[in-house]
Amino acid sequence: MNEPIHSSGIGEFFIYNLQTEKVLYKIKLKNADENVLLDDHVYESLTADPYLAKVDFVNNLRKHSSGCAVFQKTWKKAEGGYKTETLYLHRLIAERFLKDNESKTKNLVGALNGNKLDCRLENLVWRSRSVASRQRKTSSKVGYTGVYKENNRYRAVISVNRKSVHIGMYDTPEEAARAYNKKSKELYGDDGKINIIRPK
Repeated sequence: MNEPIHSSGIGEFFIYNLQTEKVLYKIKLKNADENVLLDDHVYESLTADPYLAKVDFVNNLRKHSSGCAVFQKTWKKAEGGYKTETLYLHRLIAERFLKDNESKTKNLVGALNGNKLDCRLENLVWRSRSVASRQRKTSSKVGYTGVYKENNRYRAVISVNRKSVHIGMYDTPEEAARAYNKKSKELYGDDGKINIIRPK
């Protein structure tokens, strides 16, 4: 159960989870009616940082077209012209708090629950490009990754070493999505994409 405790400024407030006894900060985005979730010690670190405080980082977060929270500021250069600085919140947090988990192959930051605005440390993970690619939202018109309609049936396919592998043909998109999920788990384990089956 979450209980609001205090409003700490423009568009930001924190909540106290009675079950976990954790404080989380919710930061309102400037360009969307959505919030970013931050652990309390992450919030305190970001607001205590002299540079981030100077640019009012926390109160100038926007939702990027990719779905994550971003800070952007354009500066006029002394020698003329302009420079745009872009800081992705989830990456900044991972670089400061989860640096030990980064490697040459795992150099992209993702959200375990798929919500890029949930920047709690327990939700952020370093991923390889191939895992990040598998975790992307589907472009399938059917609405499930690896499921495509052919005539009156549904084909399930999965990508293995950049090649499309046929899994099978099914009567419903849900059956095809379940077959995809099973094969994804078999091939990729926890790094595989799992479709969330919608109730009929």
